Amino acid sequence: MSRVLFIGAHPDDIELGCGATINKLATKGIKIKVLTLAEGTSARYENYETNKPEIKKAIQARREKSISSLKNLGVSDSLFFDLPCGRLNIVPLLKINKIIESVICEFKPTEIYTHSAVDTNKDHRVVFESTRIATRPSAFPFVRNVFCYEVLSSTENAFTNSFNPSVFIEVSIDNIKKKKESLQIYDTEMRQFPNSRSIEGIEILARYRGMQVNKAYAEAYELLRCVQ
Repeated sequence: MSRVLFIGAHPDDIELGCGATINKLATKGIKIKVLTLAEGTSARYENYETNKPEIKKAIQARREKSISSLKNLGVSDSLFFDLPCGRLNIVPLLKINKIIESVICEFKPTEIYTHSAVDTNKDHRVVFESTRIATRPSAFPFVRNVFCYEVLSSTENAFTNSFNPSVFIEVSIDNIKKKKESLQIYDTEMRQFPNSRSIEGIEILARYRGMQVNKAYAEAYELLRCVQ
């Protein structure tokens, strides 16, 4: 049976990019693990490098929302490493590689989903690069497929080097409803339409990606590697 690992920079990235896909896989009984590398909160504070109680409390609150969000999608296996938000570029890439490699070694996924290289968020690009290195075929030959997902309000803003999907996963209206429910848990992260990071934006993108392949709804991915 397939084992699928989803890798994200911050809590909510994976749900934005893959929420409906995750729910579809979970309902089929496929083993899923979610790895979140950065805490996603401290960069919003002026003194972001301090260890203030309010920052620690906010980080914990966002983690709890992520756990609830993923549980709503059908996932109970998640890992958080709380690397510094907005500053993954100052973390030695080898350290991030080793985290990803250790999770791959333990979980042994057959498929991995990660960020796109053409994202406007630097943390996202760092996670892509580290995943690309960690999933080299000589290291983990059991990883057969590696896909890259899009994150609303981030990936689509890379206007000169755009996200270019070639893999489309058909999802149902029920999968989309679950995705929207999960993202509503992140009440401080979601925005009002016409901001793309909105409940309306989620459905619009799913319909658009579906129309590209003559389906009602879909989530789209760039293919990094596939072994048949």
